[in-house]
Amino acid sequence: MSDQETLEIAKLQGEIESYLNLGSTSIIFDYQDKGKQMRLDVITVNPRHDQSFLFQSSLGYDKVDVLKKMFDYVKTYKEKENTYTIQWAMREKEELHTSYFRAKDIPEAIDKLHYGRDPNGIVIFSVVMNPIS
Repeated sequence: MSDQETLEIAKLQGEIESYLNLGSTSIIFDYQDKGKQMRLDVITVNPRHDQSFLFQSSLGYDKVDVLKKMFDYVKTYKEKENTYTIQWAMREKEELHTSYFRAKDIPEAIDKLHYGRDPNGIVIFSVVMNPIS
């Protein structure tokens, strides 16, 4: 990877983080080489309960391409997707958590909650589509 590509990747990641403006929430850029394609999963980590969730995935030819696609998504997702509130708990713990997701539908919101963990390890108490403001 050239220095130019490295700078472009850092710039795009910074623009995505800045645009999302998620405060103290951490953002992780997880790149996965899928043969002829690159997959980018943008993951958020909630500092209150230290749990990570999928924000969005993107496919492209290389890191710069998937970052450009992700940035395009980030600029318009609020107008295109509904917001959902999910109340859930880890199966072995009793603490109830409330998390918010943007998704096209309820199954996608639940998939974002389950990302990277055993779905049987989470108890979902409610999923509600929030009113459009």
